[in-house]
Amino acid sequence: MKSRARIGCAVATLLLTAFCRPALGAQDASIEQLLKKLPPPEKLVKPSVERAAEQPDPALRDSMVNDILTLWRTGKTPRALELSRTLVKRYPRSAGAQCLHGVLALELRQYGESAAAFRQSVTLQPRFALSHFGLAAVEATQGHFSAAMPHLLQLSRLEPNSALVWEILSDCALRLGRKEDGVTYARRSTAVAPAAVDTWLHLARAESALGRTDGALSALVRAAEVSPDSATILSLVGFSYVNLNRIPQAIPPLQRAAQLAPKDFLVQSQLGYCLQATGQVDAGITHLRLGANLAPKNYGPVWDHLGVAYQKKGQHAEAVKAFERATQIMPQYRLSWQHLAAEYRAVGRGADATRAASRAQSLPSTSNQARTRKS
Repeated sequence: MKSRARIGCAVATLLLTAFCRPALGAQDASIEQLLKKLPPPEKLVKPSVERAAEQPDPALRDSMVNDILTLWRTGKTPRALELSRTLVKRYPRSAGAQCLHGVLALELRQYGESAAAFRQSVTLQPRFALSHFGLAAVEATQGHFSAAMPHLLQLSRLEPNSALVWEILSDCALRLGRKEDGVTYARRSTAVAPAAVDTWLHLARAESALGRTDGALSALVRAAEVSPDSATILSLVGFSYVNLNRIPQAIPPLQRAAQLAPKDFLVQSQLGYCLQATGQVDAGITHLRLGANLAPKNYGPVWDHLGVAYQKKGQHAEAVKAFERATQIMPQYRLSWQHLAAEYRAVGRGADATRAASRAQSLPSTSNQARTRKS
């Protein structure tokens, strides 16, 4: 299985991609929407062939097992599965051989054969945790989350200190609409592995599913605490604070993220917005210009916010240029046209101001546009 650190980084990267599109900024992706980017349980619940072969079972010391592993490692899994069938016939009372057979069949999506092998393994040795894991995998991989739950619950009794088991239980419960159970299982995973970033990300998603925005954000903050050098997680915390209009609190994680990922246009842009929104206009302009230079063609909000910052400084010519770029990238965004009209008037371009105001009037006033300050 992948290490928790690698899983956590992969998850955080998936979450961050929800922001990376030419939209209005952080406010169009709620915490709930972002956390839906977490990988589904079938991506995490597959037992390893090598782990199955390492079980303390006399049958797994047969030289045939090395041949099976060699075939599997060289991509000859169908032949490895055939050989595992022979191994089972040689050792019909071996739970380990049955488990190895089940894992290989699962790799080839031979679900019926896989489940039969895992069930036989459990019959031979009821406390064989990996086979319970395999039975859950067979069901979860097919989307049968209700059927996977009894196997996972039994696995949790056999391995109560496995954070991964509690995470998968949480995922399955959430998919079944059992949101309170999802939170309970996710909290158990954080208690078992408080230093693992992915446990806190799972808890954040579970809290969000219940509509507990503050709980979700608290879990994200803990994820950042246990992974202080992850620019992606720090960014997610900062963006979440922006979504909640808690702009001052967004600045520290975004500043740290900007140090770790200085070429991330979205981090620089959002940090610049937060700084100028809290009165640190010069610093805000610095980061907004950097964000604009890193992604000058496809991210309109940075130009709108840069224009607002120049407005505050009374630098109207620069504000006009920024708002013109914003309207080019986001021609349907009403507030940028309104800003542009105001700045045209400030520099004495009355006819252009009238045209910009008319264009703004022709566009709908949506809730997202009305919230541009929370980009």
